[in-house]
Amino acid sequence: MSSASQTSPVTDTARRAKEAAAALAPLQRTARDGALLAIADALVARTGEIVEANAADVDRARAAGTADSIVDRLTLTPERIAAIASDVRDVVALPDPVGEVVRGSTLPNGLELRQVRVPLGVVGIIYEARPNVTVDAAVLCLKAGNAVLLRGSSSAYSSNTALAAVLRDAVASAGLPADAVQLVPGESRDSVKELMRARGLVDVLIPRGGASLIKAVVEESTVPVIETGTGNCHVYVDEHADLDMAVEILVNSKAQRPSVCNAAETVLVHSGVADAFLPRALAALEKAGVTVHGDGVWAKAGEAGGVDVVPATEEDWATEYLSYDIAAAVVPSLDAAVEHIRRWTSGHTEAIVTSDTSAARRFVSLVDSTAVMVNASTRFTDGGQFGFGAEIGISTQKLHARGPMGLPELTSTKYVVTGEGHVRD
Repeated sequence: MSSASQTSPVTDTARRAKEAAAALAPLQRTARDGALLAIADALVARTGEIVEANAADVDRARAAGTADSIVDRLTLTPERIAAIASDVRDVVALPDPVGEVVRGSTLPNGLELRQVRVPLGVVGIIYEARPNVTVDAAVLCLKAGNAVLLRGSSSAYSSNTALAAVLRDAVASAGLPADAVQLVPGESRDSVKELMRARGLVDVLIPRGGASLIKAVVEESTVPVIETGTGNCHVYVDEHADLDMAVEILVNSKAQRPSVCNAAETVLVHSGVADAFLPRALAALEKAGVTVHGDGVWAKAGEAGGVDVVPATEEDWATEYLSYDIAAAVVPSLDAAVEHIRRWTSGHTEAIVTSDTSAARRFVSLVDSTAVMVNASTRFTDGGQFGFGAEIGISTQKLHARGPMGLPELTSTKYVVTGEGHVRD
């Protein structure tokens, strides 16, 4: 029996979302933007109930001994809610992707051909602790004409329930179907599995979270998945690098915000500049609070400079630390750096620091990742930094989107062919 023919709270929710998506598809931008403005106003007006619900999640997290950093990501304050509402208004101002003509022409036989952007339909988002994702995901999906099914973690259940109620009421008040925004019912893994197998009702799933969550969704889902990335990102310091620039880029890539997917996790240094670069890099990383997990060359440089270096293991090259830790190795050539990256990368972002144009060109051509930085920090792989205005996530796969996913990546396309009684010979 197919998932589309089964009846359960999850599939019933998905069916309602599919009906809502059909109602959203023909709406003009003004209707969708009106709903977003209603959401922004409602978030501010109902801040009290959102904060109250969030406090229950925060109390449970603290009682369970959850790390302070995770509790902070879970917490909603009036100031944070006001910022979320402001972000929603910013999305309203973004260009509407729906109806955009991607390409068009008049064929030799006179037929007018247009490829136009259309909503994906029903988008499922499976995500972890951050309740702000509930609003972010819903708003971006609605802006692109999609219905959205939200499945957050149980740790934010009270917050997500309150936020979804606010969103649904606001959407309905603007004349759109409330079922355009729905929480997936249930707190168990069974409800996640049902969502992942609702092929025919859900058009695409986007997991947002750690490596284990993303791996589970990719491997177990029968619904098409856009894999948003874990980030085992690399910085390669070439033999022709400006060493002052290299130190600055390395420290920024690692320490500016280490808990995000575009933070650097490994630094590779050409042996030709290792003697000059490693002491400076170790001092700068130590000052930034970063622990180096290094190979033998880094260990010797650390010993000479009085900096502790943890011996690197195979596991370090594969690790997305998301902390003040970085793996470090010296390589004999650019090609050796590329070989290391190809073996261990998650395909997110890699950077080269070099003044040699040919080296930069070769690195860019050989590295197969979502983004390749030349003399710039890995931290720039971000929809906001790229000028997209907002993003739903960063895709590390090649279909249907790759890199930071803005509003256009939340659409598909269809061909509109207009004739004047044309028939095929």
